[in-house]
Formats: sequence, structure tokens, C-alpha cells
Amino acid sequence: MNKLLTTSNTGIPLFVIEKSAYQGWVNAQSSSNKNWLTNTNFSGQGLALFANEQGELNQALFVVSDANDYFACGELIKLLPPGQYLLNADKAHHSAICFGWLIGAYQFNQYFSTDKNTAFPSLGVNDQTLIDNTIKCVEATALTRDLINIPAADMMPEHLSQATQQLADEFGAQVNHIIGDSLLEQNYPTIHAVGRASVHKPRLIDLTWGDDNHPQITLVGKGVCFDSGGLDIKPAAGMRNMKKDMGGSAHVLGLAHLIMAHNLPVKLRVLIPAVENAVSSNALRPGDVVTTRKGITVEIHNTDAEGRLVLCDALAEANNDKPELIIDFATLTGAMRVALGTELPGFFSTNDQIAADITQAGSAISDPVWRMPLHSAYDDLLSSTIADMTNCPSVPFGGAITAALYLDKFVDDDIDWLHFDIMGFNIRNLSGRPIGGEAFGIRAVFNYLQQRFQ
Repeated sequence: MNKLLTTSNTGIPLFVIEKSAYQGWVNAQSSSNKNWLTNTNFSGQGLALFANEQGELNQALFVVSDANDYFACGELIKLLPPGQYLLNADKAHHSAICFGWLIGAYQFNQYFSTDKNTAFPSLGVNDQTLIDNTIKCVEATALTRDLINIPAADMMPEHLSQATQQLADEFGAQVNHIIGDSLLEQNYPTIHAVGRASVHKPRLIDLTWGDDNHPQITLVGKGVCFDSGGLDIKPAAGMRNMKKDMGGSAHVLGLAHLIMAHNLPVKLRVLIPAVENAVSSNALRPGDVVTTRKGITVEIHNTDAEGRLVLCDALAEANNDKPELIIDFATLTGAMRVALGTELPGFFSTNDQIAADITQAGSAISDPVWRMPLHSAYDDLLSSTIADMTNCPSVPFGGAITAALYLDKFVDDDIDWLHFDIMGFNIRNLSGRPIGGEAFGIRAVFNYLQQRFQ
């Protein structure tokens, strides 16, 4: 990755301009270049290549609608011939262009039997700080994508533990793993209940990093490494991509990477309840009642609403440190996808100002997030006749809201809390965003945290 974006003052000039500036750029060109654009029917959008009299490439032009869009140049690295290029663009657009350039090189090829890696060109930018920050951001995004893309057979709870340990080793963090029946001994009964049917032992992964004197941020990520639905088993179509159901854990590890790589002055804690929701003779049953870590009893209406069950024990533990902010990420509900589609993550917040600031922080860097309402009038939908509450309503309406309201019961009132309900997966190819695992909202959250705590 370092070779694809370098500090350099030499290379084939690569002009990246907005469509609104295209005609002015053309007017300043030589007659030869003007004729070339005319004779090749260049539309004023996309890539144009120019050669010298010897037929050698000596200039490239890439025209985009909005150069502030961080994915506008997401395909550019794949379109250009190999070689060294030198960025020539408005400096205000450099961050977006460099991110798009580098993220466009992302490939998930490890399961092909033949080498599918592409030889990409490199881009020179005379700004080492920008290059360093771009690489950190793309590495965090790639980590999130990779973890989601890995098939479930190779990304079970023990593998997720290993991935967390590798990240901890890279940045000098500490990790504790509470595994199997130790979850019962240390009072994480709901995590154990969801994961006990699998041969892959459930666990709580607990990473800590940073100075105890700094304000604490706690991240919680849903780590359901495969979701069959449990005894309320999913149909084949619904189960096909459930390797992505640990996407919340991938997101908090990607966000943790950003925080630690930038040495943000915070005390960081990351909690990942990691399970496989499997079917076996000891699987959690519809109608069972479980007692959560917080002491709240929950009647199981549907075993496929398991994500909130594993999260609630982790959220209850997150309260103990009284952090400045608890943020959880989860591939939690289909209802959110119905509401906002697959490419816009919804989130809930108990603090209006933080919600507004994160929304603004995401909009500035093409990582949009959309706030949803914690509509407390729907609390009654979680009522049970034999326990304190159910894990989900019997009606299908407002599913993302009722899931958030369930989780809200496990976060102390005096702690600011954000809950992101994400897709974690691209279902179509977009510029710089191939089909497969995707990071939603982590750059927005980091941008906010950096502005607040730097």
C-alpha cells in the first residue's frame, strides 16, 4: 500500500478536476490536446490519456462531478496504465482523491487458486502527513472488509479472537478472552446461551489500550460469526451471507485501528461478544427465559433475534467503567435496511449534540450516517407476560427501533450511547466499493472523535 501512494515531485501529470472546471482546463491546453479530445469524442467526464510525439503517455486527465466525494476516484487506480503519476489538483481535494485512489486498490483474493493480484500504478503527492493519514484510514477500512469477507469456517469466535490479538500486538494493546463456561462463571449468561449450541465456544473478547488518565471510549461490536437463526432457522436465501453477521465486530476493530494508529488521546476499550448461532440439542429455544448480566429477565420470542442478546451483556459490562461514550456497531435488523437501504447506515443516540456532530463529521468525508428515533412509546412492544421483557416484538413493524430500545435498557442513563445498525456488505459494485464486506460509519465516528479529543 505504501508503494501506491508516495511522496514525489515527479511522474506523469495526472489532472483531477471537477466537471464544472473542465472547459476552463481545455481552453488552457495546446491545440494538439484540444484536437485529441475532440477527435476521441471525450464527453468531459471520466478519463482521458494524452501522448507526446513519440507515442509515450505524458499526461492524464480525470474529470469527476464532485472532487470532494471520497469515492469519486475509487476506480481511477484501475483505469490508468502502470507507471508513476503526479497528482495535479486543487489541494482542497487531495484528501478525497488520495483516499479514493488507495481504496480503489482493495482486493480480496486469498481464496483464488491462482494469483489474482493486480499490478497498480503509483501516485505521487508532496504531502507525507496526508499520505500517512490516508494509509491509516484505508488500512482500517480494508481490515473491516477483510474480516467480513472471510468465510465463516475461517472466522469463528476463536479466529475473531486471533484477529483481535493481532491488532493488539500491532499497537501494544491488551486482550482478555472469557471463553465457554467461564462466561457463566463470570456472569455473561446471555452470550453463553446464544453460543452454547456451537462446537466453536462462545467468548467475550476484551481489548484495552491507552492511558488511564485519558477519557474512556468503549466500543462494542456484535460478533455473531455465523447466524443460522437458531431453532427459528433462516431460509436458505436469508442464511447465504450470514458470514457477515460479525460485521459489527469488524467495524469496532477497524475503528480501534484508526484510534490506535493515530494515537488518539483516549483510553480505549473494545468488547466483542463472539458466538455462532447454531442448531443443536442444547440450543436456545423460543419461549425460554434467560437472565442477563444486568439482572433483567428476557423471554425469547425468536432465536433469530440473537444479536441484541449477546450485545446486552457486553453493554452491561461497558457501564462499569463509566466511559465518556459507548458506541456499538451491529448488523442487527433487516428493518433498518428496509428503512434506509443497504448503503446508508442508521444510528440511534441518547445525545442530540453528539448525533448532530457525527452526522456532520460523516458528511464531510463521504461517510454518511442517518439518525433514527429512539421512540420510547414502542417500549410496550417488548413486554412479556412471564418475564421483564421479550427479545423482540411479535409484530414486524418498527423493528430497528424496538431493537435499539431493547439495547437501551442495558446502558446506564448517565452514559452517552450510540448504536449503529449497519449492513456491513455491498450488494452492488460502486466506485471504490466492490461487492462484499464494507465499512460503514467508522470514518464518520473517528472524524468526530478526532475533533473532540485531539
